[in-house]
Amino acid sequence: MLGFFSNKSTHPLADAREVKRILAEIVAGEPQSAVEEATAWLESLTANESFKLAQRLELIFKLDEAAVAQARRLGRDYPALGSTSRAAETRQWELSHGYWQQLAAAYFDCLAGYRAAEKEHDALRPQLPMLYGRLVNALAARLKWMQFRYGPVDPEFWMRVGGVYLAAVDAKVAQKPLQLYPGSVESSIEAEYLKVLLFHATSMDNLQPLEIEIAERFITHFLPHFSLIRELLRENVYWVDAAKPLPPTRLAKHPEITPTLRFFNGARAVEAVATTIEQIRSEGRVPPGINLGAQYEAAKVIPVLEHLAMCWAPKPPMRGNVRHRINSPLKVVNGLAAVHQRLSGRSAGTQGFETWTVDDVSLGGLGAQAGISRNDWIRIGGLVGLQPEGGDNWLVGIIRRYVRTTPNQASVGIETISKTPRAVFADAGGLQTEALLLDVPEVGEYARMALPANALEDKVTLVFALDDKNARLHPRETLSTGADFVIANFFVQSFS
Repeated sequence: MLGFFSNKSTHPLADAREVKRILAEIVAGEPQSAVEEATAWLESLTANESFKLAQRLELIFKLDEAAVAQARRLGRDYPALGSTSRAAETRQWELSHGYWQQLAAAYFDCLAGYRAAEKEHDALRPQLPMLYGRLVNALAARLKWMQFRYGPVDPEFWMRVGGVYLAAVDAKVAQKPLQLYPGSVESSIEAEYLKVLLFHATSMDNLQPLEIEIAERFITHFLPHFSLIRELLRENVYWVDAAKPLPPTRLAKHPEITPTLRFFNGARAVEAVATTIEQIRSEGRVPPGINLGAQYEAAKVIPVLEHLAMCWAPKPPMRGNVRHRINSPLKVVNGLAAVHQRLSGRSAGTQGFETWTVDDVSLGGLGAQAGISRNDWIRIGGLVGLQPEGGDNWLVGIIRRYVRTTPNQASVGIETISKTPRAVFADAGGLQTEALLLDVPEVGEYARMALPANALEDKVTLVFALDDKNARLHPRETLSTGADFVIANFFVQSFS
């Protein structure tokens, strides 16, 4: 492979034995250090001018192949870090996002060199399909890591990934069968581009990082049920203009017809998703033919599949309640413990909360603009306390949508789960538990309560005082869970 290197180069990657050693270290190393090392070598290759273009591309291919499994493992492991160490989560995000960004930059550098030097065309032309395919794959991975932090995604991203696809179309290799990595299933440049479009169309801003990881795997599995076409047909659901800085968009009205316009729909995929959901429910497991990169419980997987079916359906999901546009300040506190402190009067004043701006409200929730603080605590599924301007009452909500519109600003969607929450100190089998009563208790009826994540125990009754009355509630089914809380239905045995 490296026999044609110039003897004048002193770069370590100019030595074939050194290349073999470096690649072996990356393959066998601990994932974080392996990805960090591969990033450094890619950066040094891009900066070094002693290699001919074909030599540089060959080395980038080899580094990419050596690091790909390690980089994917970091993506699989990343969602679990948010509940253990924010510092570890940040380090892994910066390392992984940086790797895919550097890999894409290295491939773009080779592509620019190819376009600028006609004498290199003959040497590189056979490698162009692999270059295009690996480049789209690297951009797709970078998009996933941006989505792990909910953006922002620069419009230039869509120009760049669309430009690579169109270059492959012009070279008549977009649909050519391609094995991107040794041992991987056969794909094509167009299929890799379609994956990127589907990833965006799947509204990842409503999913937690683990759900994003699972959804990405399912996109690959259901990809054969999609196709990218040029014709404007009635069954089209999404369109994209690969030459414009725009993401794929639902077909609400006909876009301007251009040679770079493409359409896709998920009708067949929705049917396949429904069949898969039914199979998982009947068997209690994910079918062996579906590769999700790890073993997941059916309860984790089915909500993701339902989300895919909703996003890919011919008709977009309708809002349950009419939204009204407003512009008003909103006090926000993060987490069950902070909400409990506010409602119980143990925390007051201006400390401990952030001020957001409400965009719109409805019976079911609200949308707001949030400044992203240094600790960046906003997470899908997080429980928050809300106090609208002019009121002294607090609401309780759960974050359902999160999109970074700029590095320091985000759009947040919150589902309101209680407009009359009460903080209680409950006795749970002899242990005092700080809980939030979300409904007004009525004897013989059910009332929801939010408790710390590990405080809910089956058959353990909660007893507490409220408004000079004593309440006794028995746990029933769990309704939802989060990083620091669990919400469950309780049967109200007595309240007097």
